[in-house]
Amino acid sequence: MTDTEYLDSKIRDIPDFPKPGIIFKDITTLLSDPKAFKISIDMICDHYKAEDIDFVACPESRGFIWGAPAAAQLLAGMTLIRKPGKLPAKTIEHSYELEYGEDTLCIHEDAFAGVDNARVLIVDDLLATGGSAAATAELIKQAGGTAVGLAVAIELDFLEGRKKLEGIPVHSLLHY
Repeated sequence: MTDTEYLDSKIRDIPDFPKPGIIFKDITTLLSDPKAFKISIDMICDHYKAEDIDFVACPESRGFIWGAPAAAQLLAGMTLIRKPGKLPAKTIEHSYELEYGEDTLCIHEDAFAGVDNARVLIVDDLLATGGSAAATAELIKQAGGTAVGLAVAIELDFLEGRKKLEGIPVHSLLHY
C-alpha cells in the first residue's frame, strides 16, 4: 500500500453532515493514527524541503494542526491566520465571500518583520471553494510576504478551489 493509499484509508466519510446531501470527509480518524499523521506531515515537508520557506501561514483552526509540525520540520516561522479579535497585536483584515455570506481573516501587521520578501507556504487541512486560502494569500501579500504555495491534506476537486489561487501552486495529499 502506498502512503497516499494509507492516508486515504484513514479518512472517514460521514453522510449528511453538516446537512443532508453532504458527505463530510472526517480527518479525525487520520489524526488519531500516529503513523498516518506523521506520513501526512512528512509528505508535505518532503514536497517543500528544497524550497526556501521563511514562514508557514496556518488558517484557523485546522491549519494549525498541520502547520505547526510542518513549520518545525521546514525550519520556518509559523504565522497564525485568525478570525477578528483573536490576535493580540495590530492586524490586517481581509473579508471574503462565502456561499451564504461573508467571513474575515486577520494577520499580524508585523508577521514577517525582519524578513524582506518573505516566502510563505500556506498549510491547511482542506481546499474546498478556495475562499479562505485566497484570503490568506491576500493577507500574506498585504503583510509584505509572497505566498509560494498551498499544501493541504485534502482537496475537494469538484469545488474547483484552486481556480481562486491563480499563480499559487497547490500540493494536495488526497483528492476527492
